[in-house]
Amino acid sequence: MNKLVVFLIIAIGSFYGCTSSELVENWKNPDIETFEAQKVLIIGMTQDEGVRKVFEKKLAAELKKSGVNTVKSIDFFENSFTSSPKTEEELMSLESKLIAQGFDAILLSKVLGVEDKVTVVKAYRNLDRTFKSFRDDYYQNQEIYHDEDYYEEYQVFHAESSLYCICPDKERELIWKGSIDITEPENIRKAVGDYVKVLVWALKGQQLLIVEELIGENIDI
Repeated sequence: MNKLVVFLIIAIGSFYGCTSSELVENWKNPDIETFEAQKVLIIGMTQDEGVRKVFEKKLAAELKKSGVNTVKSIDFFENSFTSSPKTEEELMSLESKLIAQGFDAILLSKVLGVEDKVTVVKAYRNLDRTFKSFRDDYYQNQEIYHDEDYYEEYQVFHAESSLYCICPDKERELIWKGSIDITEPENIRKAVGDYVKVLVWALKGQQLLIVEELIGENIDI
């Protein structure tokens, strides 16, 4: 098996063991093998300006570690920009403004929905047991009726990040899209941190924005 593939499999196993976010699926433009941008605008779409600041700051800092030149929308947009819906003409004007200022990519992230989940937290001790009689089965599991902590409710946030090319000499197109689920974390900073880690990891794996670390790299296992 290819050493890089082995490395990624090991990395995935250890990576997901300590994060509240998970890459559910991702799509990459089949016509693009690698993509490096000169200047990337980071946009976090959320009503909570505080969360937006934390997300864009963390993502910009993480990408900067790999030499990616980024600008946060919280710094680029005027304060009134997100206060009202924009027309397609206004957004086209924004793209032209970005190109004129040297941008050639936009990394847009947003939460698409929230789903309530319920999991059994105590039943696993009897999962592999086969009971000889109804009496034993009932006796060993009757706590289901009474234990208020038997089930645990939590939320899953379904989020999506998309990388768009706005290169002046190319068609403005989608390069990559990833769907990431965020299990309700202990706090918002942990959620943002986990999401950013998964997002940057996925971009590296697809050789997008951050390609210098994978090209020509020799990994010994």
